[in-house]
Amino acid sequence: MKVEKHIGLKEQIYIIEVVRGIYVTGTHFFRNIVVHIGHIFGTAKNNRGGVTYQYPEEVRPDAPRLRMRHRLMKRPDASPRCVACYMCETICPAECIHITASESPDPIIEKYLVLFDIDLSRCIYYGYCVEAYPCDAIRMDIYENKITADDRNNLVFTIKELLV
Repeated sequence: MKVEKHIGLKEQIYIIEVVRGIYVTGTHFFRNIVVHIGHIFGTAKNNRGGVTYQYPEEVRPDAPRLRMRHRLMKRPDASPRCVACYMCETICPAECIHITASESPDPIIEKYLVLFDIDLSRCIYYGYCVEAYPCDAIRMDIYENKITADDRNNLVFTIKELLV
């Protein structure tokens, strides 16, 4: 059963809430204007105005626990450590990992990778793919957050790019 809440006159008019919102927004706006003007004249060097970073001159600091780029780990013979178990592809909520495997001629290794693609335009960086692997074959520990491209097809990383 849905209970309807009675809305009072103050809530129906919204004047008080609108004024409070304008006050908060105006406070932030004018504080940031004063700080930015202080930056121009060199008096407010230690104060930050809002969360504005003047990129590329001022680079945003990375979080100490940042995990950005994926990489495939290598065996001593420089082949990928991945055993093509499809665990990362299965657990990925964004479905951005695509694996194709084939039987290995080596009797010790059951399968090897033919195709391992990660579409970074779809990746949401949860890290489930890293946690799902039983043999530490994939990591997200390269602190490179300048992943840019002029075409979405350039954001699909293959085995070659992931092994670097």
